[in-house]
Amino acid sequence: MNSTPTNHRPPGSLTLSLIPTPAKALATCIIVVLAIGMLGALGQIVAHDIIPTFFSQSGKDDKTPPSGESHAGMDHTSPVLSGADRGDLLADLPTVGKKSAKPFYQQEQLVWTLKWTHIHLFGMSMIFIFVGAIAIWLDIGSALRTWLVVLPFIGVLIDILTMWLKAFVSPAFFWLHLPGGGLFAAIFGYVSLRALWEMWFKSKPVTCHWKS
Repeated sequence: MNSTPTNHRPPGSLTLSLIPTPAKALATCIIVVLAIGMLGALGQIVAHDIIPTFFSQSGKDDKTPPSGESHAGMDHTSPVLSGADRGDLLADLPTVGKKSAKPFYQQEQLVWTLKWTHIHLFGMSMIFIFVGAIAIWLDIGSALRTWLVVLPFIGVLIDILTMWLKAFVSPAFFWLHLPGGGLFAAIFGYVSLRALWEMWFKSKPVTCHWKS
C-alpha cells in the first residue's frame, strides 16, 4: 500500500512556485513592504536605544528635557520619568516609578500599558497573519510550516509579557524583548527568502504528456 508521509506535501500540491504570477506579485509586495518596516524598526532600536545606552556619554541625560521645557511636536502619551529612572533598552515603555496615591486601575502606568498591549497585539497579529499565509504555501514539511505559523505569535506574547514585567516588576526584564523580537525576525527572514526563491528562482516540475 502506498502512502504519503505526513511531513511532506503530496505530489502535485499547489505551492508558491506553481501559483499564478499575480499571486506571486502580491506575495512579493507584502514581503518587500514588511521587510522595509523591519529595517525601520531595527533602525529605531539602534538609534533610540542601543547607541544612547552603550555609546553615548550623556544619552540618558538627553532623554529628559530641561525644567519647564518639552519636546515640540511629541505626543506625551506615557508617564514621564527621568532619564536615570528609564532603565529600558529595546522599547519605549517606562519602567517602574514612584508609588502613586491613585488606585491601581487609575494609574497612568497601567493605562499606558493596557493601551500599548492591545495596539501591539492587533498590529503585530496582522503582520503574522500575512507571513503565516505565505508560509503555509511553502514547499516544505507540514510540521515545519506549522511551526512557522505558530512561533511568531508566541514571540509577540513574550514581548507583551515583557512589557508588563518591566512596568510592574523590574526593568531588568527588558532582555526578554530579545527572544520575542528575535523569534519573529528570524522566522520572517526565513519565510521571506524561501518564498522569494520558490516563486521566482525554483525550477518548476516538468510534466510529461504521453501520446498513445
